[in-house]
Amino acid sequence: MASHETMPHMLSILQEKLSSSSSSFLDTSTVIALCVFFALLCVCIIIGHLLEEHRWANESTTALLLGLCAGAVVLLVSKGHSSRILVFDEDLFFLYLLPPIIFNAGFQVKKKQFFKNFTVILLFGIFGTMISFCLISLGVFGIFKRIGVTTLNVQDYLAIGAIFSATDSVCTLQVLNQDETPFLYSVVFGEGVVNDATSIVLFNSVLSIDFSNIDATTALKLFGTFLYLFFTSTALGIGVGLLSAFIIKTLCFGRHSTDREVALMMLMAYLSYMLAELLSLSGILTVFFCGIVMSHYTWHNVTESSRITTK
Repeated sequence: MASHETMPHMLSILQEKLSSSSSSFLDTSTVIALCVFFALLCVCIIIGHLLEEHRWANESTTALLLGLCAGAVVLLVSKGHSSRILVFDEDLFFLYLLPPIIFNAGFQVKKKQFFKNFTVILLFGIFGTMISFCLISLGVFGIFKRIGVTTLNVQDYLAIGAIFSATDSVCTLQVLNQDETPFLYSVVFGEGVVNDATSIVLFNSVLSIDFSNIDATTALKLFGTFLYLFFTSTALGIGVGLLSAFIIKTLCFGRHSTDREVALMMLMAYLSYMLAELLSLSGILTVFFCGIVMSHYTWHNVTESSRITTK
C-alpha cells in the first residue's frame, strides 16, 4: 500500500521538475532574444553581400549600424527597463565560438606570405604590443594618480595595460583585399592574431606573479613568464598538429570512412585548445599554429573527399 501511495507522489514531483526545467530552457524571453539575434545576423549577411562592391560601406559597417539601431529600438520599446534581452556568456564564447574562428584563421592563412613576412609580424605583434603595454600602464598610472584614484596596485595597472594593448584588426581587414595587397593584408592579419595572443599571455603573466615584493628581478620574471607561455603554447599547437598528421597517415582512416578523418582533425584541433587552457597556456596561439600545421601536413594525408569536406 505504501509503495502504491508513494508512486503517484514521485511521478508528480518528476513532472514538476521536468516542467520547470523545460520552462527554464525554453523561456519565452530567451526565444525572442534568439530570434532577434539570428534575424539581425541574416540581415547583416544579406546587406553585406549587397554592399560587397561598394566603396564606402562594407559588412563591418553594416554590423555596427545594425547593432546600434537594434539596441536603440529595444531600449525604446522597453522604456529603458530590462533592455538586456540577450546576455553575453563568456564561457560560450571562449570555449565554443573562439576555437573554430582561430583554427579557421590558421588553417586558411596563406602560409607563404605569412612566413615570408613573419619577422615583420612578430615585430608588430610582440614588440609593438609590449611597447603599447608599457605606455598604457604608465599612462593609466599617471592619470589615476592625478584624479585621485588610489585603490589600485601595480598589478592592476599592468593588467589594464595588457587588456588595452590588444587591438582589433577585423574592420581593417574588411577594407583590404588579400589578392591586391598581399603584403599589407598578411602583416595586418598576422599582427592581429599575434597581438591578441600576446595580450592574453601578458595578462596571464601579470596575474601569475606576486607583486607584493617588487625588486629588480620582477621585470625579468614577467618577461621570462611571457616567453615561457608564448613558446610553450606555440610548441603545443605544432605538436598536436604533427601528431594528427602522423595518426591519420599511419592508420589510414580513409580506407574505411572519410568522416573519421575529418572528425579526428576537428577534435584534435579543439583538444589542443582545451589542453592549452588546462595547462594555463594561450589557447589562441596553440590552436592557431595547430591550424597552420594541419593545413600543411595533416590535410595532405587525408583522402580527396576529406580535403573537399575540410575546405
